[in-house]
Amino acid sequence: MLAAGEGRRLRPLTEHLPKSLCPVGNVPLLDHALARVARLGFADPGTVAVNASYLGEQVVAHVGARAHISAETHPLGTAGGVGNLRDWIGGRGVLVANADAYLAGIGADAAALIDGWDGETVRLFGQPAPEETYGFFGHRFAGLSLLPWRYVRDLPPEPAELVKAVWRPAEAQGALRVVPYVGTYLDTGTARTYLAANLHAAGTGELVAPGATVTGTVERSVVGAGASVAGTLTRSVVWPGGYVSPDEHLVDAIRAGRDLTVPAAGDAP
Repeated sequence: MLAAGEGRRLRPLTEHLPKSLCPVGNVPLLDHALARVARLGFADPGTVAVNASYLGEQVVAHVGARAHISAETHPLGTAGGVGNLRDWIGGRGVLVANADAYLAGIGADAAALIDGWDGETVRLFGQPAPEETYGFFGHRFAGLSLLPWRYVRDLPPEPAELVKAVWRPAEAQGALRVVPYVGTYLDTGTARTYLAANLHAAGTGELVAPGATVTGTVERSVVGAGASVAGTLTRSVVWPGGYVSPDEHLVDAIRAGRDLTVPAAGDAP
């Protein structure tokens, strides 16, 4: 689980909370990711590792004993993060998941990525995107990849990205396969896509966590535990403990605390 990034595109929300712990549908993104691999049979520190760097103490505390923790003194990128875990991986193949990937719908458990794997090729979840310059066989990367040990064993624990260190070399060698993912995939790295993921999780209605207080109006929005909404929400997210005053009407926005509002206009899918 890659959870070490700074989440710069999601600032200022990530100035106090790491991106991997930002809630989508009132569940931290990292918990969505851990639940996804648990459904595949990976659910303990012997089979699941989480890397942590930026605001890493929060990630470590949140994960607890659920996974092996790989602490990085500074972010190593996607390839360096895997390289830092070589001793723990110890000859095994690796399913690498971006903690900020939101997947929902048929196939979201990623079983199709693993089924029938020969242990030799690199596999990527992908969605059709022929217009993207940096795509793979007419697909864009959709959050998860499967790596053979032969591509992992020489990765150094130094800043680098999988796209250059593994995926492109494997493509050049004819050893890259794209597995189409037919469900919903969103990279939640921006306010726009983060809000879109929350609205998808809410469906056509509202998602209000137990313990939230709503005395105002909530329309197709997500309200976190302990939040208080006295005003009006339209296609918006209020983080746990957040507050919306009676005279406020938030539209296509994210509210954290009492005062931080991040606009994300046009995010409704």
